[in-house]
Amino acid sequence: MTPGSPAGLRVRHDIGTAVTVGVRDRDLVSYVYGAEPDPWECPAPFFHPVRTTAGNLVSAHRPHDHRWHKGVAMTISHLSGDNFWGGYSYVPGEGYQRLDNVGSLRHDGFSRFDVGDDRLDLTERVCWRSARGRHWISEQRDIAVHDVDEPAGTWELTVATALTNVSGGRLEIGSPTVFGREAAGYSGFFWRGPRDLTGGTILAAGGLEGPGVMGRRAAWLAYTGPHDVVDAASTLVVVPDPAADDSPPVWFVRNEPFPAINPSLAFAEEVALATGATLRRRYRLVVADGAWDADRVEEYLKEHPW
Repeated sequence: MTPGSPAGLRVRHDIGTAVTVGVRDRDLVSYVYGAEPDPWECPAPFFHPVRTTAGNLVSAHRPHDHRWHKGVAMTISHLSGDNFWGGYSYVPGEGYQRLDNVGSLRHDGFSRFDVGDDRLDLTERVCWRSARGRHWISEQRDIAVHDVDEPAGTWELTVATALTNVSGGRLEIGSPTVFGREAAGYSGFFWRGPRDLTGGTILAAGGLEGPGVMGRRAAWLAYTGPHDVVDAASTLVVVPDPAADDSPPVWFVRNEPFPAINPSLAFAEEVALATGATLRRRYRLVVADGAWDADRVEEYLKEHPW
């Protein structure tokens, strides 16, 4: 246990398994990097549980409809014929099929583990291996938990990823929509929400709102909804780096039949990664107590710029 700021920010490292960050006596997030699920679910690091400062759960883990959905995770649903997401793969003309093509993302160590007074900074090496065990991608992943503000009911998780193609050949990043399935362009940084947030409100920059944000470009996307059991609501805001070469990204988002957000790497068009090339992306996830409207999101982002 590492004591933090006067607000009680603390970090616990269960070596080989997970890093958990909390404030006072309440956990905010666990980064699980040592889990060994069914190989068909694509072993990979993930963030779960994710909670607001009030303790309300805002992530789902292995829901019955998609066992491979695990909180917040970095994924690629279609990568040169392999699946780095887990579960079924979409095949043109055949629909979703269970194939022997699921790879894995393996934790390969931390090169940075800095616990400050008010934040945690990690740099992790992640090895992406194909279903046949070939090393295709070397990833450097920078993680920060920061801007914890209990009175305001907010905190942030920032994840930056650098994906370097070490396969010896061209890699092609895609999604089900690339291969013909409508409105299924998921690939990349993905949040799956808990079942009680189903049917929540979707908001996005530029006055966009509702399920129609699917497939649209926007500088940020927010999801808000009420919880079961407690008289409370929560808001999640995903903010991609405005300096990224795909900015603003195309969004995959749903509130039915389950809550999900994904600034897609390749919504409807394939993205090629040449041998030795590196794809860089950076995302902020704002976790907030309460039901925010678009004005509140914009106000927060002005107060907390990149």
